[in-house]
Amino acid sequence: MDADGLRVLHAMGGAEHGGAELYVERLCLALQRAGLSQLAVIRPHPERVARLKAGGVAVRTAKYSGVFDVTTRRRLKDAIASFRPQIVMSYMTRATRFVPRGDFVHIARLGGYYPLQHYRRCDHLIGNTPDLVEYFLRNGWPPERAHFIPNFVESRTSAPADRGAWATPSAAPLVLALGRLHRNKAFDVLLDAMVRLPGAYLWLAGEGPERGALEAQAAQLGISDRVRFLGWQDETGPLFAAADVLAVPSRHEPLGNVILEGWVQDRPVVAAASQGPRFLIQDGVNGLLVPAEDTESLSAALARVLGDPALAARLAEGGRQALTARFSPAAVVAAYLDLFRRVLA
Repeated sequence: MDADGLRVLHAMGGAEHGGAELYVERLCLALQRAGLSQLAVIRPHPERVARLKAGGVAVRTAKYSGVFDVTTRRRLKDAIASFRPQIVMSYMTRATRFVPRGDFVHIARLGGYYPLQHYRRCDHLIGNTPDLVEYFLRNGWPPERAHFIPNFVESRTSAPADRGAWATPSAAPLVLALGRLHRNKAFDVLLDAMVRLPGAYLWLAGEGPERGALEAQAAQLGISDRVRFLGWQDETGPLFAAADVLAVPSRHEPLGNVILEGWVQDRPVVAAASQGPRFLIQDGVNGLLVPAEDTESLSAALARVLGDPALAARLAEGGRQALTARFSPAAVVAAYLDLFRRVLA
């Protein structure tokens, strides 16, 4: 789909670190490569601003703070007036609230089950899973204004990270988990499961409010010598490439971008059967699914993959095939461009 003449403004008020924020950045860069004219109005996170500008995306910044943040409202209005977008894309609730009414089509992209009263002024909603679109419809959103477009990841393999840099033996079984250190991610369940995997190490990459509690839990369980808290990592490909299996134990996971990223690096995935992983994974074909918050099932599934190289290879290949067929950058960018044309028509 030709992008000539299309002007899209992106409004995102997300955190400096986070999977959703990284995905929006990745989407903007992919749309730029497809020839879209874009302006991103985001929070003033210097590294994200630099990456977007380096990719050719024009950027302005705004704080997106509280309800009384009149400066952000003015900055968005000024950006819209000067850029004259045909479409304004907003991401998550915070940014959506700041988008004014205007002579454009307002599309909000949701990656979670947010209360829809915050999106009443939007013209269209995008969900990144079919279940999210069903959620829109169950809550009264018109079907003709609800759309499913999945996420994508760039298909770039990486060289493995140096295990020695994280005091991890080269021959030890290595489990990787990534994400915001929040209760929804159920990393506490994963730590409990690690007790049942003697000799295996865990790399836990991310930051968040649960870090202190998780570090205390690892110490209480007696596994601190096998758990490495890596903090937030911008370059995650080498972590995947160094690990033997990706664990996604989330209690609540609308999609699970880390699963797609694991598939890019040909890693087998073991995930709790929350919303997103159920959509992405066909159990036994491109990953293993276990009941959420079931420590015993999680540890058993991880042990299966770590102990059976043939199973691990088969699951990784299944993930690669699913990624190519359903979640390639070309397919997702084409879907966005097609939607933009349709809503403007």
